[in-house]
Amino acid sequence: MATRQPKEVLPSEMTVKQKLENLFKLQTKLSEIDKIKTLRGELPLEVQDLEDEIEGLHHRLVKYDQEIKDFEADINAKQQAINEARALMDRYKSQLDDVRNNREYDNLQKEIEFQGLEIELLNKKIRDIERQISARIVDLNKGRETLDRREADLDLKKSELDEIITETRAEEEKLREKVRSIELTIEPRLLASFKRIRKSARNGLGIVYVQRDACGGCFNKIPPQRQLDVRGRKKIIVCEYCGRILIDPELAGVKIEKPEEAPKKKRGIRRIKKEE
Repeated sequence: MATRQPKEVLPSEMTVKQKLENLFKLQTKLSEIDKIKTLRGELPLEVQDLEDEIEGLHHRLVKYDQEIKDFEADINAKQQAINEARALMDRYKSQLDDVRNNREYDNLQKEIEFQGLEIELLNKKIRDIERQISARIVDLNKGRETLDRREADLDLKKSELDEIITETRAEEEKLREKVRSIELTIEPRLLASFKRIRKSARNGLGIVYVQRDACGGCFNKIPPQRQLDVRGRKKIIVCEYCGRILIDPELAGVKIEKPEEAPKKKRGIRRIKKEE
């Protein structure tokens, strides 16, 4: 006779004990992944910060370069205006010889004077713009030097990070494969709740076992009745302080050593001698 394959239990049909065991297995694998991430330290954040800073520097340098081009275009426009003003001055001066009365002469002189003032004003504006161009060129050069240093720092940090990732990639991938496998054994709503708890927990622990009558996550004391409920494994119990899911040490596979009892002192028996 062909042997019958055991029927696969759906996550929703599992007992509370099985659900807690699967959650704790998942937490164990995720904690191992967290340890690998800890080995990388602050490098991923440092790399991200450097990439963001370099991108910002690129935008700033492009902005400086565009401002310099705009300043130069403004200078060219003002130079053109100066040439036009000089041409008008020359034309007005040539008309002075053909004036018929003092009024025309005074008007032409005023126009010549006005164009002269306009040329002086335009030259002043050009000098101001040239100073702004000089300042922007200094900013541009400093920005390029900073960019070169940051890009060198980024290359160094990336090489360090890549080296660590290469060393731990295989192990992390195996752990992630196990995580995906365990997640399939947990009903979606419970898994979502666990992930939410784990995300809000500072140490990444979403499920912890009771140790020394306290929560293994926040170390607040757990009332005796609540501990009985945890050991009963009839429903999912969470810590009323931190919200982590609680599991008893035995189910977590942890042996808790009981404190040794002090030996009882034997009471001495006094013997009373009978009088003869």
